[in-house]
Amino acid sequence: MKKLQSLLAVLLAASCTLPQTALAQTTPGPDTLNKKNTPATVRSMRAARATTTIKLDGNLDDPAWATVKAESDFTQSYPKAGQPGTERTEVRVLYDDAALYIGVRAFDSRADSIAAQLARRDATGIYSDWIHVVVDSYHDRRNGFRFSTNPRGVQKDVLHSDDRSEDLNWDAVWEVATSVDKEGWTAEYRIPFSQLRFGGAGKGQERVWGIQVQRDIARRGERVSWNPWKPADPGFISMAGDLTGITDIPIPRRLEVLPYVSNRLTRAPGDPANPFYRQNDTRSSIGGDVKFGLPNGLTLTATVNPDFGQVEVDPAVVNLSAFESFFPEKRPFFVEGASIFNLGSVRTGPGFGNQQIFYSRRIGRSPQRFAQGQFVNAPEATTILGAAKLSGKTGPWTVGLLDAVTAEENAEVDNGNGVRTTTPVEPFTNYLIGRVRRDLRGGQTLVGIGGTSVVRRVDDAVFKDLLRSNASVISADFEHRFPNKQWLLTGAFNRSAIAGTERVITSAQRSSARYYQRPDADYLELDPNATGLNGHSEVLGLTKSGDLRLGFTAKQVSPGFEVNDLGFMGRVDYRNLGMSAFLNNNTPGKLLRDYNFGGGMNHAWNFGGDRIWTSFFGESNMTFTNQWYTGFGAQLDPPHLDDRMTRGGPLGKQPLNYGMYNYGGSDSKRRIPVYWNLNYYGDTDGGYYRSIYPGFDVRPTSTVKLSISPGFEQGLNTLQFVRSVGDVNATSTYARRYVFADLRQTTLSANIRAEWTLSRALSFQSYLQPFASSGAYTRFKELETPATTDYTYFGEAGTTITSVTGGGKVQSYAVDPDGAGAAPSFSISNPDFRTQSLRGNAVMRWEYRPGSALFFVWQQERSAFTPLEGDFRLGRDTRDIFGRPSNTFLVKATYWFAR
Repeated sequence: MKKLQSLLAVLLAASCTLPQTALAQTTPGPDTLNKKNTPATVRSMRAARATTTIKLDGNLDDPAWATVKAESDFTQSYPKAGQPGTERTEVRVLYDDAALYIGVRAFDSRADSIAAQLARRDATGIYSDWIHVVVDSYHDRRNGFRFSTNPRGVQKDVLHSDDRSEDLNWDAVWEVATSVDKEGWTAEYRIPFSQLRFGGAGKGQERVWGIQVQRDIARRGERVSWNPWKPADPGFISMAGDLTGITDIPIPRRLEVLPYVSNRLTRAPGDPANPFYRQNDTRSSIGGDVKFGLPNGLTLTATVNPDFGQVEVDPAVVNLSAFESFFPEKRPFFVEGASIFNLGSVRTGPGFGNQQIFYSRRIGRSPQRFAQGQFVNAPEATTILGAAKLSGKTGPWTVGLLDAVTAEENAEVDNGNGVRTTTPVEPFTNYLIGRVRRDLRGGQTLVGIGGTSVVRRVDDAVFKDLLRSNASVISADFEHRFPNKQWLLTGAFNRSAIAGTERVITSAQRSSARYYQRPDADYLELDPNATGLNGHSEVLGLTKSGDLRLGFTAKQVSPGFEVNDLGFMGRVDYRNLGMSAFLNNNTPGKLLRDYNFGGGMNHAWNFGGDRIWTSFFGESNMTFTNQWYTGFGAQLDPPHLDDRMTRGGPLGKQPLNYGMYNYGGSDSKRRIPVYWNLNYYGDTDGGYYRSIYPGFDVRPTSTVKLSISPGFEQGLNTLQFVRSVGDVNATSTYARRYVFADLRQTTLSANIRAEWTLSRALSFQSYLQPFASSGAYTRFKELETPATTDYTYFGEAGTTITSVTGGGKVQSYAVDPDGAGAAPSFSISNPDFRTQSLRGNAVMRWEYRPGSALFFVWQQERSAFTPLEGDFRLGRDTRDIFGRPSNTFLVKATYWFAR
């Protein structure tokens, strides 16, 4: 662990020193043309220094605009790639010491048909014309800053990385003014240099940046680009043109401070006898973020006592598997610029399994220890005392370093005698992740190294045998694009290590990720005396872009690999081979605007050589000339062994599975666009899963949007694990009986969103998710022979099963597995359930000055859980959604200032 922390420290030091020494010798200038990664066609536009003041009003009538040449001749990216745009577009670029000014004139022969919906900042899925300006100020043809606007002046900013990846969570402070007239519409940008990233330059030295300007014409489904680009191209940023003419601009200091203050009120139902219960619970917070731009192109960001009260709540789910549910990160500090921290993540073909080495939701997670007592007052989340990250690019080096510290958390316990005690539920913890990546061959080859480290203060006896004292991962990756730029070879190599007491490491060995205790896995050995566990994973990918897209994957994850302390993963212990081929056609015809079709296969084995998965799949997607779209797919999974089905027991076997799906939607310019998603999967054992997710949007005005997407799921799992019971008489299954059942589950839900944008600065949005699900267990059985589909059904073949009732409900089942035989009887608690919830939030956001906002937030949650009942009744279960609510009201104010 100390070695890893030292490595990360060395990476940080190197990132701050190399650019001024060794890198200066290998790079002729800070923004020198990257010739090895340039597109076949590179246009160039020249910026002129503004000699007079520019008034940002969207009219482009200031005298300065007349001093610079207008660039035009935009070509279509789609639908008719390479053809001239149907409408003329012009762009001009000016600059002064503080900012870049970009003026775009979008001529339109039908100005009355310009789509101009008003929406909140960074809105997606709205029907509108757009202008996109992308600036690659690093000029590495891999990273860029995108500034988009529509005719109503709605702002959207995106951080591009790795040539294609997009980060919509990046927020810059910039201005734009727009205007619509009889000739079309215009956009006038002011982008402060402080929001871009670039190095120094000598006196009179001309900078060369990358630039791309694109325009969307919504009614035609058309996008035009100043420098030619089409979807089949191998990248996006690498296809930009060049911006020249910028000289003698000072390097901005780039210091930004964003303090906040918030006040929260929570009203929730509770037990009046609970001494910790408060009908009205209030809490005030103060904290803030700081960004500081270093002179070598890096940015230091820090947050103190962060508050994420305005973040949307997670949806409700029912998880009956052995693995935890995955929820995406939504907290701004962690999502902005997160791509640099994607350790071990490379482009591949189809694959098996899922490992994410860095999963930022581990930071500030719910406490991992549960306090025991009659009344308990425990925190819902761990307090983040502070976090800081260093990120950016300097020369050919991309750097990311993040460190976060969370507090020790304690719970109060009262056993009803008036005496309160405290007990720790989460230790003081430090989280660290770092990564450095180097561009070679002008960005055509990349190599990177990094790692993660988690150190917990587990001196307290309650944590010693519960949590790992430390965990680390070291990762290396590469990406190599061949000279034709269509073939890409990638790879990643990861090593993990965890440490703790014997009980902690034994628990890790027995976890659902690996099940070292499996009785028929002779290649695994559970060591009860181990105080550490090490593992590794490797992946190689080969992909081809263009009209014929190919993908190949070779991957392995060893049984000891573990990243869940600061990452996310399901199972380990597998080797995987996958491949796919898809043919794309982007040339419009009489019926279809574009289409693709193809298929592939996937195979996986565990390290013992058991084939645990095989899948064959095919898919076709198409867009019609009327801009409706649809897609079809099918999948066939032959019978295969399952080393996770018995949850630590011997091998099971899955029957042949098959499935198909269809999705589609209407032209987005309709006032009420519709969309759908249909799925059906079945198996030869009689199991099935079917779902339907229709949806539609309603836009009664250009400022209001309502989205409604109900969902209905129904399934029968004939191999739902229930429990295992020790029995020396069960010799064929290694002295344990593994009990399964048919689980019939029904789920009804909906996602409802409403957005009302009163102005560019004032918006209201709400999210509501009603959810109801039930599960009924029947036909209990036990595995008869490992690695087969042979089962003994209780109540047949001399076995008996009897329901035990109480209070008018079945409480449990008494099972005799062999009648008059020697096997002992056992019981099964009735696992039937019904659950309902209603989750939602509403946020009013007012950006009262650039970068500063006032939030008014209301969150509500209602939930109910009924055990011992598994029937689904639409009327009853929908009524039960509206139980007693828990309400949270939050007011939060931020104030941005910069130097």
